[in-house]
Amino acid sequence: NKAAGESDTIKINHLKNRRKQLRFAKSPIHAWGLFAEEPIDANDIVIEYVGEVIRHQVAEKREKEYERTGIGSSYLFRVDNDRVIDATKRGNVARFINHCCAPNCVAKIVTIDKQKRIVIYSSRDIVPGEEITYDYKFPIEQEKIPCHCGSKFCKGRCVKLLNSREILY
Repeated sequence: NKAAGESDTIKINHLKNRRKQLRFAKSPIHAWGLFAEEPIDANDIVIEYVGEVIRHQVAEKREKEYERTGIGSSYLFRVDNDRVIDATKRGNVARFINHCCAPNCVAKIVTIDKQKRIVIYSSRDIVPGEEITYDYKFPIEQEKIPCHCGSKFCKGRCVKLLNSREILY
């Protein structure tokens, strides 16, 4: 859809010029979280998920190394079958966005200047002080992780996919 792509490009350019006021702080969901410091309208870009773009094979090696050293793999985010964004060492505060079974945001892949980028959009209005969340939507059950999102719709667990977060198109 060309119009949607153009709209995403305009929003990304706007995001560069006027960043949302966000802060990371202790989260009741899990360790650290990302919180809105200003009202955010529904369907607005909240933040781009950035990090080092690596090949899938490199991500597999890094994931094993991160698990071996206790870092974990929660900052690896699959873009497509070949590429993964690793925000573990070089990333932004988007990596602190927690999973929720009833999230206020969605992650989308948008193509800007022929590059796929992961962008977090609000799925409804968000009030100041509210934690930014999205459903990680892990499609393959390999490891069950307790979910502490607190939503009345909580499924009680997240499902971890080897090689971390994945966006469903």
